[in-house]
Amino acid sequence: MPKVSGWLMLFGLLCGALAAWADEERPFTEGAVVQVGYVRTKYGMFDEYMKYLDGPYKKLMEEQKKAGLVVDYGIYQAFPHNPHEADIVLTVTYRNWAAFDGLRAKLDPLLAKTFGSMDAANKGAVDREKVREILGSEVVQELKLK
Repeated sequence: MPKVSGWLMLFGLLCGALAAWADEERPFTEGAVVQVGYVRTKYGMFDEYMKYLDGPYKKLMEEQKKAGLVVDYGIYQAFPHNPHEADIVLTVTYRNWAAFDGLRAKLDPLLAKTFGSMDAANKGAVDREKVREILGSEVVQELKLK
């Protein structure tokens, strides 16, 4: 019997510690989720890629904003230190992680509307490989300090 009461006491202490930890207020709240893409334009193709960004890319992003899929987007020029670093950084801001739920199904009609068809959108993606290389991407979440 003493062994059982010892385990119950340990369990009670553990539950109390977890409850106290759960009640502890964090010094931040979770904010927007940002997808960051790193692009390296091929030699002499920076302006060509910027024309694409100012045309179909901008149209697609504005359609996504109108549809409420994204909060905002940004295009940043970077100054790489070596040939393996990005010279353009693209950001897309989503309200939260839930905005990713079913995103593909909501995005496909906008892609078709912007590019004419999904086949044309896919061909355009292949064609853009002539002017740029995608180096990678990541998704980060803003933490707002209280």
